[in-house]
Amino acid sequence: MELKKLMIDTKAVWVDFPGLSGFKVEVANLSKKEMVGLRKRCTTQKFDRKTRQAVEHLDEDKFVAEFTKAVVKNWKGLTLEHLETLLLIDMEGKNPDDTLEYSDENAEVLVNSSTEFDNRLNEVVFDLDNFRTERKAGINKPVRKVSKEQ
Repeated sequence: MELKKLMIDTKAVWVDFPGLSGFKVEVANLSKKEMVGLRKRCTTQKFDRKTRQAVEHLDEDKFVAEFTKAVVKNWKGLTLEHLETLLLIDMEGKNPDDTLEYSDENAEVLVNSSTEFDNRLNEVVFDLDNFRTERKAGINKPVRKVSKEQ
């Protein structure tokens, strides 16, 4: 069995957003390889005249856009009432039960504007336990035999 054949680069799962009943976000895990590639796409080299060295500069806006596109795949149940707890919005004349539909642009704005959403996203995306496949009933891990001889 080869490890290369067992590995997957990304996997998406639905997770509940704590404290906001009914709000679920579909997020994808990124492999180390994908994260490095994403960072490279958002980094430029600039020459520093003082140190006479090339210095890396991360374009933070581009990084947020690329990161959001890579990890936030969808959401459901994001009501205006929920949204109001994540950032300041104009609720005048709006129904708090109306939902904000998912779009790449809406996701990017939410990640850029809401520290709470961004923090939760980072907690979930980099925790592998959120992406592990649950074992089917009846399929158990093999029992490891321990020798009594020492």
